[in-house]
Amino acid sequence: MRYGYYPGCSLHSTAAEYEYSTRQVCEKLGITLEEIPDWNCCGASSAHSTSHLAGVAIPARNLALAEEKGLDVVAPCAACYQRLVTADYEMKHDPALKAKVEQVMDRKFNGTIGVKSTLEAVVESGLEKMTKALQKPLKGLKIACYYGCYLVKPPKIAHVDDPENPMIMDNIFRALGAETVDWPYKTECCSGSLVLSNTDITLKLARDIMQIAADSGANCIATPCPLCQPNLDMRVAQVNKKYGTNFDLPIFYFTELMALAFGVPKADLKFNKHFVEPTKLLADL
Repeated sequence: MRYGYYPGCSLHSTAAEYEYSTRQVCEKLGITLEEIPDWNCCGASSAHSTSHLAGVAIPARNLALAEEKGLDVVAPCAACYQRLVTADYEMKHDPALKAKVEQVMDRKFNGTIGVKSTLEAVVESGLEKMTKALQKPLKGLKIACYYGCYLVKPPKIAHVDDPENPMIMDNIFRALGAETVDWPYKTECCSGSLVLSNTDITLKLARDIMQIAADSGANCIATPCPLCQPNLDMRVAQVNKKYGTNFDLPIFYFTELMALAFGVPKADLKFNKHFVEPTKLLADL
């Protein structure tokens, strides 16, 4: 399988560990990622919060570039995925908007390609291929699979999985030997976008997510979102201080744990970038 790879801004900067583990996992599963040449920022959230036209045209340019290569797009970042899939949906359902966007970006868009999250691309390779690549089963991990809000909502546009009880990530980890917990906060917002404007709300929502995950028996959280991961990971100490809690759940990118299961050395997986030290949990197992 070959895809147009859209890393977005975070995969080349704050989420370098997500970038590395994603490429490692795709290589193990025979997935080729071809970075879209001359890609631009998807515009989240500064574009679509100020101009509907800009909010569609900016991500649509990336789709047009991938279309010129004849490649479906894979976007690891959940925010990028939603901006791309939203632009794709609106361009295909609104001819007048499509004409305006084509004029703005000075490119044609024919709607011949699709947009996938990394979760979808990985699953489409097949669970059987994953089990064949398995070298170190994740037995002992009790994972709260945290999908966040961008990948599954609104359901008519975001098509990754069920909008209330997604299982795509749970199924991956179960195939790799881990246990996933049943918990009601899979798709709750982490409030990462409010961290500067209303820190109190961010800390409360982060506390709620950690509390429910811990109460459900999880010893770690896994996510496919480079907004949710750093927001939760960085807030653990602040949450503990504000609420008198003692949370120490490591917050993983789902591809980090997959790469670990596929035999990628822990030393290569940049776990030192995490605020909550995950190596003790992994060593104990």
